[in-house]
Amino acid sequence: MLIEQLYKIYQQFPSIQTDTRKLKQGDIFFALKGETFNGNAFAAKAIEAGAAYAVIDENEFFLGDKTILVDDVLSALQQLAKHHRKQFTSISFIAITGSNGKTTTKELVHTVLSSSYKTYTTEGNLNNHIGIPLTILKIKPDAEVAVLEMGANHQKEIAGYCEYAQPTHGIITNCGKAHLEGFGGEEGVRKGKGELYDYLRKTNGTAFVMWDYEYLQEMSRGIPKIVTYGSRNAETEGYTIKSEPFLEVNITKGGETGIIKTKLVGDYNLPNVLLAVAIGKYFNVPDTKIKVSIENYTPSNSRSQLIKKESNTIILDAYNANPSSMKLAIENFARLSADNKVLMLGGMAELGKESLSEHEAIVSLIDKFKWKSVVLVGGDFLKCRHPYISLMNSEEAKEWFVKKHFSDTHILVKGSRSIKMEKILE
Repeated sequence: MLIEQLYKIYQQFPSIQTDTRKLKQGDIFFALKGETFNGNAFAAKAIEAGAAYAVIDENEFFLGDKTILVDDVLSALQQLAKHHRKQFTSISFIAITGSNGKTTTKELVHTVLSSSYKTYTTEGNLNNHIGIPLTILKIKPDAEVAVLEMGANHQKEIAGYCEYAQPTHGIITNCGKAHLEGFGGEEGVRKGKGELYDYLRKTNGTAFVMWDYEYLQEMSRGIPKIVTYGSRNAETEGYTIKSEPFLEVNITKGGETGIIKTKLVGDYNLPNVLLAVAIGKYFNVPDTKIKVSIENYTPSNSRSQLIKKESNTIILDAYNANPSSMKLAIENFARLSADNKVLMLGGMAELGKESLSEHEAIVSLIDKFKWKSVVLVGGDFLKCRHPYISLMNSEEAKEWFVKKHFSDTHILVKGSRSIKMEKILE
């Protein structure tokens, strides 16, 4: 079936589902394949559950008029998203990628823009080759702005997303030590993330660039429209007034918001706040709305959450971790003015041959500060020599934590998604 024909069906039934457990009456079911499952095998179940159609790519699962046979289901989903994207010729599509802070940045940008525009954005962490098409296909005709998060762990991935997302504006939050295995080192990270800049350069797009980072200045050369933000020499400028318990930022240039009192933990969120202000000003959002939107945003989903539990203060930042974000979190935590501090850190994933040395570097950083207790959990922390408490997994860490009966203590919980450090608090 041609994409144009499939699009006409989608216009009649504009709700896509890839999981039969979440299926609603009238959805179109796309039978995607994974390493351990074949979505084609669930086509009949989807139709029985009320799907308007099931899109499949294996003839043996064809069930008649309610099944649509394509060459490849994933490709069809992406091409359908591209066709849908092309219908929005006059609105801005903002793409956000980077090693750290993508989701927080996306949420801040969304909350600022949605105060003045009908804004669609990536839900949760749907930022990959499946999530991005699904996000695009949820955009309705009333859209005025779309904000898309793009995650990647190897080169050519961002370039592929751009082909069907076709961003008009873009942000690289930073390029750090994340997914080193897939990207092939730090230079590979910059090349991979830089594919967004490559697309904007080719299509006369606009980039919002953190001007404090010289490597982003260099990477963004040749993009016709650049909007800068940072602590100096930028169109939007600001600085940290205080970072505990929450970050407060004074905007000194580019906006009349004055001091913004956020609910974000850590001064490493300063660039994210400055960007949200810069984008708000670029899109003519009133200063008062920018300020209120940022101040009302509360992080969730284990991302720099500040949790009060009895007399303890817990920073839960367990959604993901890499050497760059781990270093920033530890240094920020060390600066807090508290007597009793406990580190509970999970291993960092996808670092390839540099994994052990990067974990050893984190141990060396920990050594520089005074802690009440340090617990290192799983991953290559298990291979490091250190004087701290070493545990195999988050279940063991939870047992240790429960037995300690901490009071009047500050606790940082951080680790890669695979370690599931949030289980400690369940």
